[in-house]
Amino acid sequence: MIKHNIPTRFATAFVLSLAFLSAACTEDPTGPTSTTTPTEGLFAASAVSATGYTVLANQAVTCTDGSIVGSVGTFQAAPTGSITLTSCPVSGATSIGTGASKQAYNDFLATYAALAPQASDVCTVLSGTLAGVTLAPGAYCFPAAAALTGTLTLDGPSNALWSFKIGTVGTGALTGTNFDVVLANGASACNITWWVAEAATMTTSNFQGSILAGAGITLTGGTFNGDIWSRADVTVTGTAVVGCDGKNGHGQPRGKCNQGVGNGPEACDPGNSNNHNGSNDENGGTPGNPGRR
Repeated sequence: MIKHNIPTRFATAFVLSLAFLSAACTEDPTGPTSTTTPTEGLFAASAVSATGYTVLANQAVTCTDGSIVGSVGTFQAAPTGSITLTSCPVSGATSIGTGASKQAYNDFLATYAALAPQASDVCTVLSGTLAGVTLAPGAYCFPAAAALTGTLTLDGPSNALWSFKIGTVGTGALTGTNFDVVLANGASACNITWWVAEAATMTTSNFQGSILAGAGITLTGGTFNGDIWSRADVTVTGTAVVGCDGKNGHGQPRGKCNQGVGNGPEACDPGNSNNHNGSNDENGGTPGNPGRR
């Protein structure tokens, strides 16, 4: 029996999150569009992403005709564990059963268990496809499976948190087909957590948030902004994945780094290449006033 402890680097975030654990859910009669959304159950995915891995699986990660901005790891070592990449560039490290990826996976298991449903938890109970729905920051849950389509809008500031729990009565998978999550008013994908009792499957969807799944995760087509952590395997086909460890620290994907003079602030000058005098990136140079000499 493995004992999973929250590591030291999670301590502050985890202590803060304990006040917000939710899931097995007492229904909020105000409904999902209430202005008094409950706050229990919130856990910032940006805190969890301290594991440093965008994709984590127990045994196998397979990516075909996609891309992953971030690192990829498995708990199992070769030959049981595997990472198979076919026309799928990965910007970060790939780790098959190394000390780092094993520790990261155990950290994920500890977080997954900490977020599991509790009888006293409170959340707003959701149903339907969520097409056309706008949700304020808060804790939301599906007692059983969630089959999502259409467009869901998450409206809140950059420090706002959303927690979604699927299968809070014990079983339930997350399925998205042509499902788009739109962020409004500064909301960050790295502050959105989707806890799933069983498998998660996204097909031709544009998804925001990190998935922590009790079974396999399958992505086909579309885009995915967030981290992908599974207690089983992860399969990515034709999906562009940008994880929280592949972002610039502000919940936004890294942009292309064009070092030409006068391009404005890009926040990507490698190593402050102008000898600490500030480059056009830091100073935000503009045509005719490049910001560095």
